[in-house]
Amino acid sequence: MGTGFFASVDDVSAKLAEAGYLASTAVATTVFLADRLGKPLLVEGPAGVGKTELAKAVAQVSGSRLVRLQCYEGIDEARALYEWNHAKQLLRITAGRDETWEDARTDIFGEEFLLRRPLLTAISSDEPTVLLIDETDKADMEVEGLLLEVLGDFQVTVPELGTITATRAPFAVLTSNATRELSEALRRRCLFLHIDFPDEELERDIVRLKVPGIDDALADSVVRVIAALRAMDLRKLPSVAETIDWARTLLALGADALDEQVVRESLGVVLKHQDDIAKAGAGLKLEQVLDAS
Repeated sequence: MGTGFFASVDDVSAKLAEAGYLASTAVATTVFLADRLGKPLLVEGPAGVGKTELAKAVAQVSGSRLVRLQCYEGIDEARALYEWNHAKQLLRITAGRDETWEDARTDIFGEEFLLRRPLLTAISSDEPTVLLIDETDKADMEVEGLLLEVLGDFQVTVPELGTITATRAPFAVLTSNATRELSEALRRRCLFLHIDFPDEELERDIVRLKVPGIDDALADSVVRVIAALRAMDLRKLPSVAETIDWARTLLALGADALDEQVVRESLGVVLKHQDDIAKAGAGLKLEQVLDAS
């Protein structure tokens, strides 16, 4: 039961590019298979390589509603799936004091009192939907157990209402920065995609697309320096988003080339820890990096 968003791998690449997301062949192929097979897509990789943006781009090009569940330590079923509006239930009980408990109980556990959270919202939607479960690795194992039911058959059991099954399965994307290992049971439910930092050619194309007006030579220099920084033993490697921010910064500064002073004065756009900035300042051989063929 696929969602039918894409006709082919080439169609995925073309449509995502229209949305400003340049996908490698591996990314486009896995997205197409997830769409065609109706399987959730688990995307792992370093922070800032475009995992979340991939889900947003799929939603944009398919004209789908984006429903996002942002995971964090301590998130529970009430925040992920559903909970009852207790204040509204209490008001209803108070207003109907002359009713029997059986009558009141039947009433207060109806749809009117149900607060739908992202998972239930996506499952019960009649319109095309992309369900983004972001930073899944930050959630507890209990939430993983909940995801197994939701992603296995795209259905949810609410004891008071019964089982709610999706009439139109969402395109589900789970992202993970691999801060902890996800369970094998959850992995089996999904197609797996690892997105790493792009190679220099793809990153140059991304910079040119996202930073209109940048000179090709400057874009090339930016990407070369970023690649050199990623080869260092830094606390936090620069992401693609930071590459784009740096290119925009250089344009705003009116820089048409990189030199030691420009790099030193703008390095805080790329690196966000002082020890990384100090290490890069001492170890980055700018002339050697820019002269590399």
